[in-house]
Amino acid sequence: MTADLAGRPPAEWWRAQAVDRPPPGPGPQEARTPGSAVPFAALMAFTFIFFIAPQTLFPMLGVLRIALVAATFAIASFLFDAIAHRRPVPFPPEVRIAVCLVGWAAVTLPLSYWPGGSLSFLLGTFLKSVTIFWLLGGVVTTLPRLRWLAWALTLMTIPIAATTLAHFAAGVTMDNRVVGYMAPLTENPNGVALVLSLLLPLALGLFFIARSIVARAVLLAVVTLDVSAVVVTFSRAGFLTLATVLAMYVYRFLRRPERPWAIVICLVLLACAPLVPPGYWQRVGTITDVESDPTGSAQERRKDTLAAMHLVAEDPVFGAGIGQNILALNEERGKAGRLVHNVYLTYAVDLGVPGLLLFLLLLGWCVNDTRLVRRRSAAVPPLRDLYYLAEALLTSLVAFAIGACFHTNAYEFHFYYFGGLAVAARRVYETETAALLRGGQEG
Repeated sequence: MTADLAGRPPAEWWRAQAVDRPPPGPGPQEARTPGSAVPFAALMAFTFIFFIAPQTLFPMLGVLRIALVAATFAIASFLFDAIAHRRPVPFPPEVRIAVCLVGWAAVTLPLSYWPGGSLSFLLGTFLKSVTIFWLLGGVVTTLPRLRWLAWALTLMTIPIAATTLAHFAAGVTMDNRVVGYMAPLTENPNGVALVLSLLLPLALGLFFIARSIVARAVLLAVVTLDVSAVVVTFSRAGFLTLATVLAMYVYRFLRRPERPWAIVICLVLLACAPLVPPGYWQRVGTITDVESDPTGSAQERRKDTLAAMHLVAEDPVFGAGIGQNILALNEERGKAGRLVHNVYLTYAVDLGVPGLLLFLLLLGWCVNDTRLVRRRSAAVPPLRDLYYLAEALLTSLVAFAIGACFHTNAYEFHFYYFGGLAVAARRVYETETAALLRGGQEG
């Protein structure tokens, strides 16, 4: 099966020459050493706290700032383990680009519309995202860890999707849109749709990895739940992201032995199309037919986009300062209190063209990481699971890149968590191939 995926005979993976050598990155010793499991456990705890937000159910946990505690412990234990074993702290090219982006944001602070606000945003939001981006690439270094994290993230979508569907059924809305799950990334409907759409490929990847019928049944149920929740958000960006994910998988399956699954997906989508909530297709249609939106939302976003482009033309170098595009837009088109719904324009307005180029370089590098890992692991039987996980992460990043034209989440974890997983996938490939090469040489 793995041979068919790559279109070439299966590699004799027990021979050293059958495994591609790791791409440039950490040194040989670093690539072979997975490191302590303690930082990974702390990272898993942080991920659970961040996505599930138990502090909303138990307010006393909010006072303890458990997310900060878990993240700090993960970082401290990771650094301690590296120092104790005299291993260099990983600082791959992707992290260097992210650090350059942080540095550029710092350079623009004196010219910001609100320097104090930009400094607070830089330290309070963006630096946290970049830190987790770095930590993921340093801690998730083995295939079992990547699998565990993929399973954890997939299962965490269950309460998010179920709560959103329950709110929709009960008519719990705000501004005529369903209220999402009370967590930092998923309170508003657009956030719910984006998070669930980006996590969906992991569930699909795990489905083809899983050998148990029970596990596959659970994953199919999760996929159904997630897709349903995305639909009831009525999010246009969520629709684009979800459509990208499904289209990419259907295209791949049609060219592989999983071809029947492509047919199944298409038939299920056709069967479910009449079941979508009333008004859904009309709202989705406003993506291309802006004037048909009766709420005026699409027209407002078009005005915001044009205003943002004008701001970039006026100040293409330094921008308005990180996190200050809302102030710049208020000055440009009048006070409306709206962010520009375009990640690329957000970077360009806030940090100028240099900031946008750095972000595009980072996004492209992460996409290339997943493409490289997917291609190199395709014909190596022991790396079958890594192939499917790298494919899932590639799908998530491409879906984010397309959906980014319609959402505001530029500096939050939406990209930086998945970007960190892309770096981790490359690190996992380096660790696993080093072990295979060593085994082949010993054999």
